[in-house]
Amino acid sequence: MRIDILSLFPQIATHALAESIIGRAQQRALVEIHSHNIRDWATDKHRTTDDTPYGGGQGMVMKCEPIFTALSALRTDGAKVLFMSPAGAPFKQTTAQRLATECNHLILLCGHYEGVDQRVIDLLVDEEISIGDYVLTNGVIAAVVVVDAIVRLLPEVLGDATSALEDSFATGLLEFPQYTRPVEFEGLRVPDILLGGNHAAIAKWRQEQARAKTRQTRPDLLS
Repeated sequence: MRIDILSLFPQIATHALAESIIGRAQQRALVEIHSHNIRDWATDKHRTTDDTPYGGGQGMVMKCEPIFTALSALRTDGAKVLFMSPAGAPFKQTTAQRLATECNHLILLCGHYEGVDQRVIDLLVDEEISIGDYVLTNGVIAAVVVVDAIVRLLPEVLGDATSALEDSFATGLLEFPQYTRPVEFEGLRVPDILLGGNHAAIAKWRQEQARAKTRQTRPDLLS
């Protein structure tokens, strides 16, 4: 998979995605990630990428021309353009799984200020994506979250191929509690059932715990 991130602050993505599992995935050529500065496609001497909004109002709006030129240079046949936006559809585990499975080339467009000119969305964007009901200072932070969630699902990225199958949301439930050594700490003991080696009983306990956790904190998932 190739991923291109278009923003005004490319170093945010470059630094964040160079670490840990995603960084190693790039080193092993399991994914190719490039972070670009939209200003590189601006044509005036000030490298202008924004202007005041028609109709008045606060803030600035990102201009069409640099974004159109950038996407024209980067887009390949079959590429999907995602726009990071608080007004987008909620990004979920199922979204990550779909994009990881169906797409070989993703371009993530990151807004700033008051967003981008609507004509960019109307003519170039395939999907608007939101990572939550809140507003960030710029979309590249959201893009890092989306890229991480997608890349970890690609073949061979995780050390254990079954790890992603037991994640929260992968089965429709939140993940069950996890424990490791020591057996007892600060008066709290690892549940005895996890120490007995009865794998059928452990699987049943984990399923019950996952359902209880989901019922407590995300009952909407059960409905």
